[in-house]
Amino acid sequence: MRTAWDLFRDMETIRRELDSVFSDGGFARWTPSAFRHSFLPGRAARAYPLLNVGEDDENLYVEALAPGVSPETLNLNIANGQLTIGGEKPVLGRDVRADAYHRNERAAGRFVRSITLPAEVDQTKAKADYRNGILTVTLPKAEEAKPKQIAIKVA
Repeated sequence: MRTAWDLFRDMETIRRELDSVFSDGGFARWTPSAFRHSFLPGRAARAYPLLNVGEDDENLYVEALAPGVSPETLNLNIANGQLTIGGEKPVLGRDVRADAYHRNERAAGRFVRSITLPAEVDQTKAKADYRNGILTVTLPKAEEAKPKQIAIKVA
C-alpha cells in the first residue's frame, strides 16, 4: 500500500529544521567556541545573562539571571536607548586540571549583554538590586514615554 505524498507537511518539516539551524540554539551550538564561552549548554556568550524585560505605566523592569556573579563585578550602563550589563563570573574548581573534567558546563569569565529599551527612561532615577543570583533593574520611564490620559469632552 502506498501512502500519499503531502507536499505541505514536508515543506513544514523542512522549515522547522531550517529555523532550528538559524536560531540561537542552532548555529551557535555547532561552533566550538560556543561551548567554551557559554554559561548554559547550547547558549552563546552573547545570550548571558538570560533576561526578562517588562513594564508598567511608570517603569521598565529588567531581571537578569546571573547566579554566582559577584555584585562588585557588575557594571550597568544606559546610553542611546540601550541598557548594557557587564560583569564577570569567577572560575570554580581552579585546582582541577582542564583535562581531568568529565563534564564542564559552568563556564566562567567576563560577559557583556546589551538590549534596546522599549521606551525612553529617566536614567538619573534608575535603581538596581542583586539578590539570590537575580539582578533586578528598575528604570523609571521618562515623562514623554508615560501613557497620558486624554479627557473626553461631551458636547
